[in-house]
Amino acid sequence: MVLRIGGLASGMDIDSLVEQLMTAERVPLDKIEQKKTYTEWQRDDYREMNSLLLDLDTSIFNGISKQASYIKKTVNVSDADALSVKNVNSTIDFSGSVEIGSLATSAKMISKSTSKITDSSAKLPITEEQTIKISAITKDGVMQTEPYELKITSDDTLDSIIAKINKDSGVTAFYDANSKKLSITAKNTGDLTTSAEIILSDDGGSGEKFFNDILQINSTSDIAASNGFGSQGTNAEVTYNGLSITRPSNTFTINGVEFTAKKVTTDAVTFSSTADVDGILDTITQFVDKYNTAIEKIRSKLSETKYRDYAPLTDAQKEDMEETEIEKWEKLAKSGTLKNDSILNSVLTKMRSNFSTAVSGTNGFSQLSQIGITTTSNYLDGGKLTIDEDKLRAAISEDPNAIYELFQKSGATPSEQGIAQRLRASLKTAMTDITAKAGKTSSVNNTFSLGKILNNYTSKISSYEDKLEMIEDRYWSRFTAMETAINKANSQSTYLTNMMS
Repeated sequence: MVLRIGGLASGMDIDSLVEQLMTAERVPLDKIEQKKTYTEWQRDDYREMNSLLLDLDTSIFNGISKQASYIKKTVNVSDADALSVKNVNSTIDFSGSVEIGSLATSAKMISKSTSKITDSSAKLPITEEQTIKISAITKDGVMQTEPYELKITSDDTLDSIIAKINKDSGVTAFYDANSKKLSITAKNTGDLTTSAEIILSDDGGSGEKFFNDILQINSTSDIAASNGFGSQGTNAEVTYNGLSITRPSNTFTINGVEFTAKKVTTDAVTFSSTADVDGILDTITQFVDKYNTAIEKIRSKLSETKYRDYAPLTDAQKEDMEETEIEKWEKLAKSGTLKNDSILNSVLTKMRSNFSTAVSGTNGFSQLSQIGITTTSNYLDGGKLTIDEDKLRAAISEDPNAIYELFQKSGATPSEQGIAQRLRASLKTAMTDITAKAGKTSSVNNTFSLGKILNNYTSKISSYEDKLEMIEDRYWSRFTAMETAINKANSQSTYLTNMMS
């Protein structure tokens, strides 16, 4: 550390002089820092564009690329109180009739007599740990392969055990404090003709058993039903298009269509479907809106004016400016970071080509114009899309699956691929290129090109700051030597004056 002596002898403001000299010396460093700041702005703008492209890609994947978007159906049912019909994955329109002979019900069991538990919140009257097991019919109409097991001790209460049973087993239990009886109902409906729908068992311990002795309940739903303490589960019996069928649940699926029987009918309930034009139209419209927004934002970045006279502000410059002045300045300084960028220009060109090139080998529509989607007439829009809603509605009504094929057809070459597949491939290429240049938020600088440039600037700044420190020490060394010399001269002058006097 250099000894620093102010202007005590000379009367000069050495601090101010050194500061002014160092301001001039800092000019190259300020330029490096400004370049670094500008590169950081550029990196952030690239990442913003990448997020925009990813958002568009995700929208395509979740919308026009999914077949489920095109099989939406409006279903008309003659008696909605008796039957509900919903399309699951049928790609064609459907119609028919259903007669409901009986509904599926769940097996039920109740205690044979009053249980030995009078307070469901009190601890159990058992002396040893034991394990209870519960098996029940599944939603597929078969018995579960492994029973539900629960270890119980004298520290448990009936309430705590019921809560665990209701949460994790295939049955629902209920204890009535007035009658002191327990009710158990299978969560799923259906009749297992070869076995009971509910099976209870007690294992372990030499004292009274939880189900058999304490709760006084039969071991199976079949035994309970035969003894008058419950009922067996039943299947739903329906006639579908003239064919008598049974199902363990009131909700069942036939040919990709889900039916839910609600009540027994005396007459057939008819149903028919048509394409959900509004729903499909909304999916396609959302895509077009998202695409147009992306095009507008990309073109805005590409055409931004670059104000070369407005470099990033240094800290010293900001100290002399008002907050509003800084905001106005930096708005101009940040403009044009991606002006005429080759990656963004390339993806715009590819996206326009994706839409304009016909899809070969389709069974219906091969171009967007056939379903009412075209580019706007204004070339300044950069390829934005516009929709002829009447024409698109007509195409959806005619064949929604053909529209799905237009967007999502698979193929070995781009000309054979659907528009959505081409578009996503173009977006992926652009996002890969941008990531290689600007990285991601989680990226380390040395893994992308702009990051390497930023590292280089950081290294230069560090080296130059060391250099400035040496220069400042040198200035202070010289001024200190001058002050020392002046002080020495003053001392000698004083000595001579004293001698002569």
